[in-house]
Amino acid sequence: MPLARPQTSQSVFIWLLIVAAMVCAMILVGGATRLTDSGLSITEWRPITGIIPPISHTGWLAELELYRSTAEYQLQNRGMSLEEFQLIYWWEWGHRFLGRMIGLVFVIPFFVFWFRNMIPSRLKAPLIVLLALGGLQGFIGWWMVTSGLVDRLDVSQYRLATHLGMAFIIFGLSLWLALEARYGVSSRSADRIAPWAVAFCVLVFLQIVLGAFVAGLDAGRIFTTWPLMEGQFIPDGYLGGSGWLEAAFESRPAVQLHHRWTGYFVVIAAAFLSFGLWRSGHSSLKQGAAWIGAATALQVTLGVVTLVHAAPLSLSLAHQAGAICLFSVAVITAWKTRRA
Repeated sequence: MPLARPQTSQSVFIWLLIVAAMVCAMILVGGATRLTDSGLSITEWRPITGIIPPISHTGWLAELELYRSTAEYQLQNRGMSLEEFQLIYWWEWGHRFLGRMIGLVFVIPFFVFWFRNMIPSRLKAPLIVLLALGGLQGFIGWWMVTSGLVDRLDVSQYRLATHLGMAFIIFGLSLWLALEARYGVSSRSADRIAPWAVAFCVLVFLQIVLGAFVAGLDAGRIFTTWPLMEGQFIPDGYLGGSGWLEAAFESRPAVQLHHRWTGYFVVIAAAFLSFGLWRSGHSSLKQGAAWIGAATALQVTLGVVTLVHAAPLSLSLAHQAGAICLFSVAVITAWKTRRA
């Protein structure tokens, strides 16, 4: 007679937390890859053999020769030495290697837990979805890279935003399912503030996607004053000679302005959500109010400091790490409100 499937699993909880942590690392390495203009250094997608980097001088020269065919090399990096190429190559190789490791860390335990009947029944379908999203993310990553190999200096900001957005979806789902695996089914109904907590998660996610457009267009290196943009509320070149809808995603001044103002909406929403959590009367939700306030304040501060310093690598990565922290707190708080 088969054993009954458990409702909680400490092993599944730890496994999914490890996956979530690795996705965090992947997001940060991906950010460094973008900010160092390293993402186009590997011009071929070899899911299996690509795990082995060049091991000889001839191999390195062959990789450099492939890179020389890209518009980025022709227009921006012409004359790059082999040593300079190796630096950007290792960033992109590391990003892809980490992606492969995440796949292995997810897939192998998944099947082990599945066949040993260790996965709670209600998590079976969501974990299959998570597995599918991870596979899809690999294709999205290559789809993004291909947009920059011909006639562009950088990858498409639309595809970059899709890739980053999917990474945060995978991270958030991993974290949510980890909590479900650890604590099981709640016998309590959701708090009335739960829909607002979920809406806050969505708002933070939207702000992260808008940040991808800022990164994709290097819009964080213009109008480096705050709170106004070089003394203006709406900066010069806002529309960029195009319509509003097109400018919202392709005009550097517009992209930065929208990211700024969505950040202000995040602050307002965080204040209202924290107030509601504090009034709920539940101790765990009161703790959530403090964490939401602290994470939001930290991220806004990092955003302003990064902007006024014209987005150097160190501050940009700190700002991205702040986004991960705020999104994590938002997801955990939303999960808690559904079990209050």
